[in-house]
Amino acid sequence: MTTPFYVSPQQAMADRAEYARKGIARGRSVVVLQYSDGILFVAENPSRALHKVSEIYDRIAFAAVGKYNEFENLRIGGVRYADLRGYTYDRDDVTARGLANVYAQTLGTIFSSAAEKPYEVELIVAEVGEAPEDDQIYRLPHDGSIVDEHGSVAVGGNADQISSYLDQRHRDGMTLAEALKLAVESLTRDTNGGERNLTAEQLEVAILDRKRPQQRKFKRVLGRQLSRLLESEGTAAAEDSSASSEAEEAEETEETEE
Repeated sequence: MTTPFYVSPQQAMADRAEYARKGIARGRSVVVLQYSDGILFVAENPSRALHKVSEIYDRIAFAAVGKYNEFENLRIGGVRYADLRGYTYDRDDVTARGLANVYAQTLGTIFSSAAEKPYEVELIVAEVGEAPEDDQIYRLPHDGSIVDEHGSVAVGGNADQISSYLDQRHRDGMTLAEALKLAVESLTRDTNGGERNLTAEQLEVAILDRKRPQQRKFKRVLGRQLSRLLESEGTAAAEDSSASSEAEEAEETEETEE
C-alpha cells in the first residue's frame, strides 16, 4: 500500500491562490472611478455580446474580470438575490454591502473547498449614493475577501500598474469626460511602460448616474455618445497644445523685437 502524498494546508492554499491569480491576470483590465455625478466603469472589451460590466439593481452595478462563465454565474446569482430581497422587504434594503457579503461567502467557500478548483475571477460591486461621499465600491478577490475602495480601483491584467497610475492622477469632482480620459489613459499603458491606442470599439463603458431621474441609475455609454466623449478629450488636448505653441511663438517674437 502506497503512502499518500502529504501537502500542508498552507501550501495547498498558496497553490490555489497562485492558480487563481494567474488566471485573473490573463484577462483584460477593468477600471472603476468616481466622478462628480456618479461612478464610471471602463473595460477593455471588444465584444458587444459578452459584457464585463452589468446592472444588478437600481443603484448597484457589477464589474468582473477572469473566466466569463464563472463571473456570469455570480452575476446571475446577484441579480436573483437583489430581486428577491427587494421584493420580500424593500428596494432600499438592497445594498452593495449586502451583495458584496453574499459574493464573499460564495467565493470563500469555493476557494477553501478541496473538491473543486477556485474561481478565476475578481469582482467589483459599486453603489451610487445621493452624494459622492455616499458612494460605495467593493473589490472582491478570488479568495472571498472584501476590500473597501475609494476614488478609483482596477482589476485584472496589470492592475497594480494601472492602480498606481490612477492613484497619482485621480481627484474628487472630476467631470465624466475627465474621468473617462483618465481611465482610457490608464488602460493604454502596457507592462513595458509603453502606450497603446484604444478606440471606442474596443471599450465597454457604463455609468451609475446619480443625476438620472429614473429609479435605475445604470446606463451604458455607447455609439455616438462615447465617440463624442473620446473626441472631446482629443479636442481639449489639441487646444491645450495649440495654446502653448502660440504662447511660445509670442515669447519668441517678443525676444526678437527686443
